[in-house]
Amino acid sequence: MVITPGFVSQADGSALIEAGGTRVICTASLEESVPAWREAAGLGWLTAEYGMLPASTGRRKARDVEKGRPDGRATEIQRLIGRSLRAVTDFAALGPRTVRIDCDVLEADGGTRCAAITGGYVAAALALSALKDTGDIAALPFHDSVAAISVGIVDGQPLLDLDYPEDSSADVDMNVVATGAGRLVEVQASAEGDTFPREDLDRLLDLALGGIVRLTADQQATIGGSA
Repeated sequence: MVITPGFVSQADGSALIEAGGTRVICTASLEESVPAWREAAGLGWLTAEYGMLPASTGRRKARDVEKGRPDGRATEIQRLIGRSLRAVTDFAALGPRTVRIDCDVLEADGGTRCAAITGGYVAAALALSALKDTGDIAALPFHDSVAAISVGIVDGQPLLDLDYPEDSSADVDMNVVATGAGRLVEVQASAEGDTFPREDLDRLLDLALGGIVRLTADQQATIGGSA
């Protein structure tokens, strides 16, 4: 795992996150307004978008504009990214402003949604650190950090951070989103071809949460300990 901050110089906050052969650019843009339905609450908002560049999977992937409709998988993933980041955001402390997270996959080798969540948090924290430095906010508006990682069972063995060949042949495939304190945000798990026992679920959760600890350390080192 390598996280490079400031990868997009014109963004309010950005990071390139690389996990094996997966590379995702995450940017955060700040807007001094909120959606109309949010105005009366006096709270901020955070939303996310996700997309894969045409050559990210080797064989060219058509853009949504070519297909004339949004990609269903991308829509599901960007909702996951938004939910995950909102779970740790203090919207009262954020104030009436919007954080827009954009995650663009340069290369996909499995775990792109997990990389997007992990890098998206870094991009948001870097953008909001600038507001903290100028005094526009008193502290970073997060209750905790958030990161995500994939786990699975391949040929009877539990594995952490699956690449594409492992993911495509896994007997059990699971994505885990959790906070730096180890609290679960979302767990997506499924079996392929057969069922699996509760003990395997517990083993995979333990493996994933151990990975989250390492990702959290990487995030904090990248942000500079300000989150």
